[in-house]
Amino acid sequence: MTYSGITDAEYRNFGARYNPFRNDYFDAQRTGASATHDVTLAGGAKLTTNLYYATFSRDWWRQASTTTDSQCAGFTAARGAGTAVNPDACGSIQGRLRDYTQYGIEPRVRVDHAALGVASELDAGLRLHREEQKRLQVNGTSASARAGTLAEDNLRETTAMAAFAQNRFLLGNLTISPGLRYEHIDNTRTNRLTNASGSTSLGQFIPSLGATWKYDATTTIFGGVHRGFAPPRTEDLINSNATFTDVGAEKSWNWEAGVRAAPMRGLDMQATAFRNDFQRLISVGSIAGGNTPLSQGEALFQGVEIAGRYGDPGGFYSTAALTWLPTAEQSTVFTQVANPVLAAGNSAAGNRLPYAPRKTATIGVGYLHASGLDVNVEAVHVGAQFSDFGNVADAASDARLTATEQQSGQFGRISAFTVFNATANYNLPQYKLTLFLTVKNLADKVYIVDRTRGILPGAPRLIQAGLRWDF
Repeated sequence: MTYSGITDAEYRNFGARYNPFRNDYFDAQRTGASATHDVTLAGGAKLTTNLYYATFSRDWWRQASTTTDSQCAGFTAARGAGTAVNPDACGSIQGRLRDYTQYGIEPRVRVDHAALGVASELDAGLRLHREEQKRLQVNGTSASARAGTLAEDNLRETTAMAAFAQNRFLLGNLTISPGLRYEHIDNTRTNRLTNASGSTSLGQFIPSLGATWKYDATTTIFGGVHRGFAPPRTEDLINSNATFTDVGAEKSWNWEAGVRAAPMRGLDMQATAFRNDFQRLISVGSIAGGNTPLSQGEALFQGVEIAGRYGDPGGFYSTAALTWLPTAEQSTVFTQVANPVLAAGNSAAGNRLPYAPRKTATIGVGYLHASGLDVNVEAVHVGAQFSDFGNVADAASDARLTATEQQSGQFGRISAFTVFNATANYNLPQYKLTLFLTVKNLADKVYIVDRTRGILPGAPRLIQAGLRWDF
């Protein structure tokens, strides 16, 4: 699959598996290591310290990033019209070469105490985290080039510190858990072609409050509220010329209330109502930013989640998980961060946010045999959704779009779809071995999942088999 999706005309003429850029090449390598140390301190306090390190190297050579870019001269019009293109005739390929490194340390302590005259459990911790991104772009002049002109040499660095404390007050059947977290992030971006460099910092306190009430032996009622916070990315804050862009952090208030119950033998269920009220929701124009500017606005999500399982410990069982999201509203107009231009598709207050289906569900049935065989079949349903802020239903007939946008495949309603998956696990405890077989998208259904850079189809039928050995 290429980085660019396909246009509506390409989808109609050649099908969802059409790949107009067979020369695209992706190579990735990842290494990682972690270590955990546990110790019981004087007084019974438990200290757990996690150390982690990971590197990810990625070489991605591609001839297009969207259906509308001009990397291959003349291809945009042909693709919009649904005419087959010859990628070998495009004298361009771009190497997006990335090296990512991250590492950190996170100690946590748990203490049982009664400092305020109430039996309590205190969890507190600290995390120090470091990330480095080394980014090159090399522009080749042939379809299969693996060298060329260096167009980008960028170093992006993030150093973050977080500290938190949460105390659970144990009041019989009632537990109340206030918490506070502090995040501090330093971002630096250096253009190593020009030596331009810029830095910025951001800090935020994040409070939370949760409570659970054990109504009886089979029923627990819970609720909570917490401050939502997500910092902007380094590349969104600081551009390649070291100029600072005032991108605010995502902020929200998130509420939930629900119940967990086991009303009868073999039945476990949970229902939760939620409300996520965003004072600022940041929307990336494309998954990797691309040339579509960042947008922001106020938003409201609210709905209900229900999950449950019914069945005997051995024999037939069924599972279900349902989410109903009646509200996913652009409370204000979403505009570009750098200027007041409307977000892609022409945002309007009251419109539904993109990629927020009203209904999603996973329903499964299975059989667990005493021999250790567990077989399960599930249906996964995702409701219809919009792909843009303007809630464009049919791009070809929407006068708000330019002719290029109408043909791009980046706008329009994404239809609902349902796929079936199956799994089988066979446990051999005498060998500490589990054999497994998984088939995803059993019927090899063709469906659209994304239009951000053009149409991307869902995964075709995938069969995986393997074993897990615990030793």
